[in-house]
This record gives sequence, C-alpha cells and structure tokens, in this order.
Amino acid sequence: MIRLVVNGRAQEVEAPPLARLLDALRLTLGLTGTKEGCGEGECGACTVLLDGVPVNSCLVAVGQCEGREIVTVEGLAIGEELSPLQKCFVDSGGAQCGICTPGMLISADALLRDNEAPTEDEVRDAIAGNLCRCTGYQRIVDAIGEAAIKLATTGKRAPAAPGEKSGA
Repeated sequence: MIRLVVNGRAQEVEAPPLARLLDALRLTLGLTGTKEGCGEGECGACTVLLDGVPVNSCLVAVGQCEGREIVTVEGLAIGEELSPLQKCFVDSGGAQCGICTPGMLISADALLRDNEAPTEDEVRDAIAGNLCRCTGYQRIVDAIGEAAIKLATTGKRAPAAPGEKSGA
C-alpha cells in the first residue's frame, strides 16, 4: 500500500511501486482530469504537481510518491467552483480539444504561485514542456495573463500548494 496526499486528501493506493503515477491517479483514484498524451514525457498532458513542482506523471513511479503531496487539475478548483485560472482558460478559448489543458493549467498554476505578474516570455517558458496541437498557444498565453490580473485584484485562488502558506 502506497500512502500519498492527493489534492489535500490522504490516499492509499494499492499498486506495484513501479506503476506509473499517471495510472494510479486515473485508474485507481478515478482522477481522469490528468491526461495521457504520449506516455514518454514529451507532451506534458499528464503534468501534476509533486510537492509543488510540475512533473510528468507518466515518468514518475508511484512508489516514489510515498508520503508526498500531489495536486492534479481537479485540485485547482475552489470547492465546486473553477479557479480564476481555469475560468480564464474557458473564457479565452485557451481550452479546445482538452488533451493539453490539464497539464497547461498545472504548469500555469505553478508559475503564478511563484510569479504574480509574469511577462509573456515567462509564461511561454513556463508552459514550454506542454504541447498543444489546437490553439497555437496565443489563447493559452492570454488566458494565463488574464488570470494573473484577476488573481492580483481578487486574491481568490485554489488552496495552498505544498510548502505554501494558506491564504496566499
């Protein structure tokens, strides 16, 4: 049994230690928001936060996650409400087919927790590991920029990431 904290909740996963974190999240815990694109760590569709750091969950063995904190795209919501970042993706058309969206959101959330007012270049750098085949990236970059402005004016965001003080 592997114990981990997923989206703020203690979980136990019965899986071989070398099973992919991606499979434990999707198949065992039913968190299907995290997508598998390539299965080789090239596309970023399966990006989650592991102790606050974006990682490709298709490359992480679930056994490496014992006692660690994981945030998936489902964990970005504020209760039943989408986070400002998620709303901006919807409103700006940053989410199209939906395969890259969860990974983009996780990478963007990590950026905005570290940098409240990123430049366009910083946004593009933060999402460089996430491939999108639909939007050409501009709508995604715009959505992240809009979210940064909303977060700065409202302060409303998802629960604290691992290692971050609540209410940030």
